[in-house]
Amino acid sequence: MNNRDRQIELKDKIVNGLEKAYEKLIEFKKEKKSELVVMKGDKIVKIKP
Repeated sequence: MNNRDRQIELKDKIVNGLEKAYEKLIEFKKEKKSELVVMKGDKIVKIKP
């Protein structure tokens, strides 16, 4: 396994971890019935999950 393959594998693990964290965040926000604050373009928007 060369350096490029290790970087791709690490990138995949990071992306998967971020996806799981996002799913947990959405679950938490739904459970607590609180708004999710995101940025769309130049504006900050509050979304009900």
